[in-house]
Formats: sequence, C-alpha cells, structure tokens
Amino acid sequence: MSVIGLSMWLLIGHAVADALSDAKLAYDAGSYAKAAKLFKPLALQGDASARVMLGGMYVRGQGVPQNSKEAVKWYRLAADQGNAPAQFILGMMYHRGKVIHQDGKEAVKWYQLAAEKGNVTAPFILALMYSKGQGISQNYKEAVRWFQRAAEQGNDAAQFNLGWMYRNGQGVTQNYQEAVKWFKLAAEQGHALAQWNLGLMYDRGYGVTQDYKESVKWYQQAANQGNASAQFSLGSMYDMGKGVQQDYAEKYKWLMLAADQGDAMAQANLGLMYEGGKGTAQNFEEAVKWYQLAAMQGVTTAQSNLAWMYAKGQGVRQDYILSYMWFDIAITDAESEEREELVVVRNSIATFMTEQQIRKAQLQSKKCIANKFKGCQRT
Repeated sequence: MSVIGLSMWLLIGHAVADALSDAKLAYDAGSYAKAAKLFKPLALQGDASARVMLGGMYVRGQGVPQNSKEAVKWYRLAADQGNAPAQFILGMMYHRGKVIHQDGKEAVKWYQLAAEKGNVTAPFILALMYSKGQGISQNYKEAVRWFQRAAEQGNDAAQFNLGWMYRNGQGVTQNYQEAVKWFKLAAEQGHALAQWNLGLMYDRGYGVTQDYKESVKWYQQAANQGNASAQFSLGSMYDMGKGVQQDYAEKYKWLMLAADQGDAMAQANLGLMYEGGKGTAQNFEEAVKWYQLAAMQGVTTAQSNLAWMYAKGQGVRQDYILSYMWFDIAITDAESEEREELVVVRNSIATFMTEQQIRKAQLQSKKCIANKFKGCQRT
C-alpha cells in the first residue's frame, strides 16, 4: 500500500471511530433519534458495533419504530462478522423465542460461537440447556464440558452445578472430592446452594473428613442468606448438638424461618416441637397447623401425626373420618415396616367408625391423593 493509500485508510478509520463515538454519546444522552441516524450509515458500511446498537434500538423501539425483523437482521449481520455480543444476543433470541421463532439448535450454534469468542455467559447457558434438554437432546457430558468452561472462568453458578454433576455422577464418574472442590469455590463466592451442599458434604463425610463444626459454618452462611434447606439443616444440628451446643430455642428459630418459606420437613418438625412443647410452649393448634402444611406437601410423618391429632382431638375437633383418611394417605408412601404399623393403627381407628364412615374416609383419601393433597379437609 502506498503512503497516500495508507494515510487515506487511517483517516477513514479515524472518521468512523469519531462517528461511532458521537452516535454512542447521543444514545447515552437519550437522543435516540439522533443516535439511530448516526448508527445507520455506520451499520450499512459494515461496522459491527453499530449494527449491534442498531439491532438493540429496533428491539426496544428507541429512535426507530419497534421492528423485530430489523433487529434480527442487524444482529445477524454483526454475528456473521464474528461479533461475540451479537452472537450471544442471537442465541438468546432463538433460545427464548420471543423476538424470533424458538429454535434450540440455532440457539446452541450462536451460543457456541459466542463462547469461542470469549463470552463468559454463553458457556453457562449452554451447560444448562444440555443438562435440562431445553430445545436440544439432554446430554450430561456436554453439560459438564460447558459447566467446566464457565466454572474455570469463575462463574459461581457453574461451579455449583459442576460440583452437583460430580456429586451425582451425571456426565462424569461420581467423585465426591471433585464435588467438594467445586462446591467450595462457589461457596467462597457466596453461592448459597453451594454453601448448603458443602455443609452437607462435611456433615456426612462425603469427599472430606466428617466435620460437624465445618458443616455448621457453611449451613450458617447459607441460612443467613435465607436458604430454607440450610435453615432446616442448621436447626437439625442444634437439635442433635452436632458442631454446636444443643439448643432447642435455636432449633425452633431456624425451623420457623425455613417453615415460613414452605420447607416441608421444617414444617413437620415444627409441628413436633409444638406438640411436645420442646423449644417452645406446647400448642396443639399450632402443631396441627404445621402438620397440615407438611402433610399437604406429601410428608408421610406429618400425615400420620396429623391423623393422630384428629384421632385424639388435640388442637382440632376429634374426627375419625379425617383421622382414617390421613392414616390411609400416609400408608401409600410409607416404608414397609412403618406401613405395617400404620395399617394396624388405621384399622384400630376403624373400630370406632361405621361402615359408611369408613367408605367415606377411603373415598376422601383417594380424592386427596388424586388432587395432590389439595382440598383434603372435610367441610
């Protein structure tokens, strides 16, 4: 290239850069019509950044009429030039199917291209798509590959999910040590689910030496972030005095927080605390309330305990039909030994009932199960 030619090329480059800068300044100032007017010729000349900006403006109707087709057109032109943000956005469009028809394969294609260009979010989304089979065939090995890529880039959610894959042997050979490694990396970044799972690993001695104090440490961090499962686990540690001094008041505090969030096991255990007056004043009405909530989520022990409350008339009006019904429901999912015991108890309740009442209880039991425990109470 001649000196004159080189000089002209440099001048053009500077002019384009200045025009792009002016367009971005106008956009940032909220002068969308002006920005669109400045971006358009740059986009037509092939500037990828201008094409991406113009595509976004057509999506949002900023300075131009809202037009999905125009938006896709400019994003695609930029994506075909190898622009990573455009490739990622195009992937999202195909993934979500809002601006353009949903197409899992096209989404994967553009996400992969964006990932190869260094986009840090694309690998994680790809991993989720493969792990859940969203728009594409489920493939745990591919999920692990992309979780690994994102995890190595420091993505805490990817680190957690990779740990989960190793924990459960999905797409990889089960490896508790690797699970702990990735859970810990995510937990140290404040990922609540990773903190809870790391607590579980220390609690059970999976991949690490069993250490209740370390378990409590991680449960506490996750519980403080509002994770209901961790709150229940922490309450259980206070119940058994594992890693902490046994303290029923603390157990009650953490179970209540978890139960209020809908944690079924916390609700069932809170019912026990109210029934027995342990860690709180005895209150049969409250016991029934929490047993009921847990029972409607399918917790067998809560169902059988609720049945007992109806049989004894504690915290609720005595009702053998509802007692029989809840025992009958609990029997369906109970373990074999427990099932045998519950059958004996249910049949003993039946001795206080007429044949008509028994049939009514059995019918209500079937309806309750069919309706997934909704509307089970007799009016």
